[in-house]
Amino acid sequence: MHYLNISFTHKNATLEIREKLSYPDDESKHGCLGVLLESPTISEAILFSTCNRMEVMCNCLDIPEATKHIFAMLSRRSGISIEELEGRADIFDDSSAIHHLFSVAASLDSMVIGETQIVGQLKDAFRFAYDNHYCGKKLARAMKFAFKSAANVRNATDISSKPVSMASVAVNKMKSLVDDVDGKKTLIIGVGEMSEITAKHLVSAGADVYIMNRTAHKAEALAKECGAKTISFSELAHAINEFEILYTATSSYAPIITDEIIEACDFDRYWFDLALPRDINYNKGERIHLFVIDDLKTIVDENLSARQDAARAAHGIIGRGIVEFFEWLNTQDIEPLIKEIYTRADKAALEESNRVIKAGYIPKEYENEAKKMCEQVLKRFLHDVTAKMRSGSEDTHTELISGAIASLSKEKN
Repeated sequence: MHYLNISFTHKNATLEIREKLSYPDDESKHGCLGVLLESPTISEAILFSTCNRMEVMCNCLDIPEATKHIFAMLSRRSGISIEELEGRADIFDDSSAIHHLFSVAASLDSMVIGETQIVGQLKDAFRFAYDNHYCGKKLARAMKFAFKSAANVRNATDISSKPVSMASVAVNKMKSLVDDVDGKKTLIIGVGEMSEITAKHLVSAGADVYIMNRTAHKAEALAKECGAKTISFSELAHAINEFEILYTATSSYAPIITDEIIEACDFDRYWFDLALPRDINYNKGERIHLFVIDDLKTIVDENLSARQDAARAAHGIIGRGIVEFFEWLNTQDIEPLIKEIYTRADKAALEESNRVIKAGYIPKEYENEAKKMCEQVLKRFLHDVTAKMRSGSEDTHTELISGAIASLSKEKN
């Protein structure tokens, strides 16, 4: 059994490449995970696709074969050659895969260190894979420890004391460009978590916020929650030429705003495309200041430098969490051996009690008592032995114990 993670993020892949590798909806995720499990070497898989990363984590029998299968699938999906994908990807296996998972969950691998969205997104990705039977206990137990470690980081450090998400970074960028946000007409397209965070920040800042979405009742629900207004998606072509500020974060495969519907205006417009694939395909020079995810790097870098001390402490917590996970994993490996010992002990107790009764050493009417006595003697003896085995599973003696018992089992067979 091996853990394997193949990762494309803002660190190793451009926005254009991440777009081609993205899986924005449930249908595409089903397709990806289904293809992954077609490989005889991959038993469980999770797909994690956000605006800043696309990662495949799996449990496999053969790392090289599983890696080959994953790159072939991603190449077909994206149209990017396997050679280029291999050259860009970060590949983690076994302990390094677990370390990477814990770092991602704790938001130490994010573009915005300490941002609070990532753990929720990771939980959603895990829940989708688990509920649809693409992953099982082997990945579930790794995820459980990763989420526990992430919670410890949040509780023990101030890395998220001032929560910062990509959405809030975008809002901060807009505030640095516009003199006064109060009363500014702002359009938010989409109703996902990114849009919700953006809307709440802008309403709090006094902006005149409107929510637009293809599904009207979802826009109405978000607007009610945030204290905003709604505008029909059919008004898109008109609205983008009326609003001074625009944020968009939909799950559309194709751009929803193109040159064909953009008109010249006598005021500056500030557009923030937080979607992947991108929502805006803009080539005109119509006093539009367009910012995409990768353009927000300056604010992200400032955020990173301010959180270095907390990040160092977080890495220490993660390290202890990883040790705890592998110690627990070792105890799971030893349990089948302990069960085998007790099974053999029960069998030996039954054989010995039958032997002495048959030989006449114990009267027939004491048969049940004799069997119980044999069982209790063996269990009392084995209690201390198995307790030491479980304790030994947490240190370097684990392999020695496991090997000795396995050897004993072969001799008995």
